[in-house]
Amino acid sequence: MDAEALADMFAAFGPIRVRPMFGGQGIYADGLMFALVAFDDVYLKTDVDLARRLEAEGARPFVYEARGRTISMGYWTLPTERIDDPEAVAEVARLALGVARRAAEAKPVKKRGL
Repeated sequence: MDAEALADMFAAFGPIRVRPMFGGQGIYADGLMFALVAFDDVYLKTDVDLARRLEAEGARPFVYEARGRTISMGYWTLPTERIDDPEAVAEVARLALGVARRAAEAKPVKKRGL
């Protein structure tokens, strides 16, 4: 999925920035990664509540295999029914950005060496 297609998908949400990462793409707003593209799917950053909501809409978690283990991350697919509806995408994108903001605020501030 190219940056232009993603910008169209998230048009009602607002401006996004797309950056390559690990064979996929990170999707950013306000300097925070709130979504990613991997394996031709768009995944949104979630907390427990948003994950449950997306799961109820048929979304799947982002999982991969590494060293014989299945790794699950806090990202779930954008539900198929929402993909062609910019307002529906914007609704869950705003929630995902809120999750990203709360996660960023919860991280301890790194001290710089003198």
